[in-house]
Amino acid sequence: MNTVTLSVASREDVTRRALAAFEGQKQGAHISFASAELLWKTLTRKRWELLHAMTGQGAMSIREAARRVGRDVKAVHGDIQALINVGVLDRTAEGVKFPYDAVHVDFTLTKTAMV
Repeated sequence: MNTVTLSVASREDVTRRALAAFEGQKQGAHISFASAELLWKTLTRKRWELLHAMTGQGAMSIREAARRVGRDVKAVHGDIQALINVGVLDRTAEGVKFPYDAVHVDFTLTKTAMV
C-alpha cells in the first residue's frame, strides 16, 4: 500500500530523515509540518474530506473533486490550491491527484509549561 505519513517534525528531524535517505535507508513518503497548529490549519475538516474522496482515485478534475464532496467548485479550487502549495496534492496533465492509497498521521502531544 502506498501510504504517506503526515507528521509534526522539527527541521532537525527532517534533515535526519533526508540524510538517512541519501545513505540508502528507505524513509517512505512523508509530509512534515513545523507544528500541530500548522498541520490543523492546513488540513481543515473540509480539506480532510477532500483528501478522503481523492485517496487512491487517481487524477481528477477540480470539478469532479467538488462533485465527490458535494461542494462549490470555487471553494474546492481554493482548498486544492492550498494543498498543492504545501505538497499534499500534485497537479498533473490529467488534473489534480493525491498520489497515495492511505494516510498515516503521526505526532505527539506533550505537556506545556503554564504561562
